[in-house]
Amino acid sequence: MDFKRSNFPTGFLFGAATAAYQIEGHKFGGAGLTHWDTFAAGPGNVVRAEDGAVACDHFHRFAEDLNLLKDAGMDAYRFSTSWARVMPDGRTVNPAGLDFYDRLVDAMLDRGLKPFQTLYHWELPAALADKGGWVNRDTCEYFGDFTDAITDRIGDRVAAISTINEPWCVAYLSHFLGHHAPGLKDIRATARAMHHIMLAHGISLSRLRAKDMKNCGIVLNFDHTDPADDSSGAILAAKRTDAIFNRWFIEAISQGCYPQEALEGFEPHMPDGWQDDMDLISQPIDYLGVNYYTRHTVKTDETTVWPHVQGEEGPGEKTQMGWEIFPDGLHGFLTRLSRDYVGDLPLYVTENGMAWDDKIENGAVYDPVRLKFVSDHVLATKQAIADGANVQGFFYWSLLDNYEWAFGYEKRFGMVHVDFDTLKRTPKASYHALKSAIAR
Repeated sequence: MDFKRSNFPTGFLFGAATAAYQIEGHKFGGAGLTHWDTFAAGPGNVVRAEDGAVACDHFHRFAEDLNLLKDAGMDAYRFSTSWARVMPDGRTVNPAGLDFYDRLVDAMLDRGLKPFQTLYHWELPAALADKGGWVNRDTCEYFGDFTDAITDRIGDRVAAISTINEPWCVAYLSHFLGHHAPGLKDIRATARAMHHIMLAHGISLSRLRAKDMKNCGIVLNFDHTDPADDSSGAILAAKRTDAIFNRWFIEAISQGCYPQEALEGFEPHMPDGWQDDMDLISQPIDYLGVNYYTRHTVKTDETTVWPHVQGEEGPGEKTQMGWEIFPDGLHGFLTRLSRDYVGDLPLYVTENGMAWDDKIENGAVYDPVRLKFVSDHVLATKQAIADGANVQGFFYWSLLDNYEWAFGYEKRFGMVHVDFDTLKRTPKASYHALKSAIAR
């Protein structure tokens, strides 16, 4: 890789990220059903109808997985705590779930890894989905109760806490586009979910502050969007897409408002009194997590429903997901966020990675495209720091090949290959290259 640890400021963190439902094995330890279990059981929702029942069995193999992080010389581990493991019905505590995360955090600390916790990475308890999920305002308060329960157990040992991972996916991808659980295509449900997920963040953050927790933030995903051409329609489509995907969430947090280009579609469907929640949503955070993967080009298509946008992948080289590899987009967001929204607030690249059809050959996995991908995006981060962004860490997504939501086990994002029949872990060439690059 074309960088080394000494190229970065003292204290800059290198790590990898995972998510609970994608790796743990949700049939273990008394975890409750999630809306992903029921979504996967529906026809055509998930490749081969696969779910996270076993996944990578991190529940039993976490020591081995944490050793992979330690052996690579990583500083931190971004993990998530499953709401449905801690509270199988969304409201009643499962002691075995708390015990698991207690052991997991202690094991991180034993290996010198800083625990970066995410409270919610999409595993909504099915019992709360029955009550409307994120369309129901009550879910926000229940999420506050979950925040209390897990923080009372492990909050004294985590280095950082994020409330929500990728609210755009929780709300828009899942309620308007229908690609993720609960699989809706309903603008009224979307408008409510777009607001309630931010309200949940605000309530959760208030609960954390009441416990005097420090280093609390949120993780937002950003998608670089360019007009497909120079037409006024394409330029308008890019503005609308940017407002829905990117600006809705960061402007709610940093400015206490939603962008007008998105409200033009959502406002008739927003919950009554939503404006009264904006002070809670926009209370100060201690850092911002930035997830970035790709770029799209868009144009206006008036034959479709609002926002009247037709998009496609950018023109460059694609990953196994079909996503364009575009490192300049990461540099662009890190500098834009610092310039326009958060100033000198600490930023972390909390997810950046790529899927490839990796195969074991002669006992090893050679993944040169991923190796270059990581190198180029870390260099884009380095340039953003040089240009004034206060970026303090970079987490690769993901440590392990895992359950990739609607794509099942087909798409491989890991730096470590997982044989989903035997569960054997095999570090890939990119893992070894990163280990060399960040060696002290």
